[in-house]
Amino acid sequence: MDLFSVLTPGAYTTVQDNRRYGYQQMGIPLSGALDSFSFNVANMLVENPENCAVLEITIMGCRFEVLNEADVAITGAQIGVTLNKRPAECWSSFRVKSGDILEIKQVKSGCRAYLAVTGGIDVPEVMGSRSTYVGGSIGGYLGRPLKQGDIIKRGKGLLLKQARHLSPSVIPQYSSNTVIHAVLGPQDEFFDEGIKTLFESEFMITAKADRMGYRLQGPEIKHRAEMPKSIISEPSVPGGVQIPADGQPIILLVEQTVGGYTKIATVISTDLCKIAQATPGDTICFEQVTLEKAHALYHDRQNLMKEIEKKHII
Repeated sequence: MDLFSVLTPGAYTTVQDNRRYGYQQMGIPLSGALDSFSFNVANMLVENPENCAVLEITIMGCRFEVLNEADVAITGAQIGVTLNKRPAECWSSFRVKSGDILEIKQVKSGCRAYLAVTGGIDVPEVMGSRSTYVGGSIGGYLGRPLKQGDIIKRGKGLLLKQARHLSPSVIPQYSSNTVIHAVLGPQDEFFDEGIKTLFESEFMITAKADRMGYRLQGPEIKHRAEMPKSIISEPSVPGGVQIPADGQPIILLVEQTVGGYTKIATVISTDLCKIAQATPGDTICFEQVTLEKAHALYHDRQNLMKEIEKKHII
């Protein structure tokens, strides 16, 4: 069913779901929503199955003409939203009808917003996912960000009996100075003083920040004198903190499959959402945690998601 006609596509708006698994050995990255928390809550608010595709909207919002009735929810970055020029609430569902104009403005804090619709964004599955991988022109809407004139369809789904809202107590707040938890490795033996530098310094996010990775700027993280500054390329995972020859960290994200730089640490999975909402000019501090602590934080997040579904969406 046709849902939106794109009047203004925004700076970088793509279709994303919960990642594309099983093809990394072929050079096809995971892709998917960078902020999994906001992605999941957006689908909860319109009572979608958890893997329904959404629109991931980066920095600058979109403007749509509504073609058919649906419930929508917008989560993630703090961002202005209007329906027919009247303010609409984020972290809540609301009804749109044929002829309406839905406008999502520039972010106020954070970086990425997520727009879920009744039945999910309907695009063909490619390798088991609707996520867009722009680098390979795979998935999503013709393998690319949205353009003016595109027609967005939605899948089958029932309209809500009443609007749903997320409790303010669990809505995340975004800061320009973020603490990121990380475990050491897998190549931490290549460093000595560099480990101390990583965990005791502040790093700024540079303009080279996208879905592939975030390049940081700060004190040089030095390799041990007897160690090489690169390794034989090996599979990479989201959150890996690479240290290239210039000593400036790169946090890998969801659109890379291999890397040949040493990785001093790995950001824990639950904190990738924080990186997704950070913008160039923001600062990051790393805090070292054990693997056991990382597991505990992961279970805390899983329990929070269950609690949100049962208690915090009203």
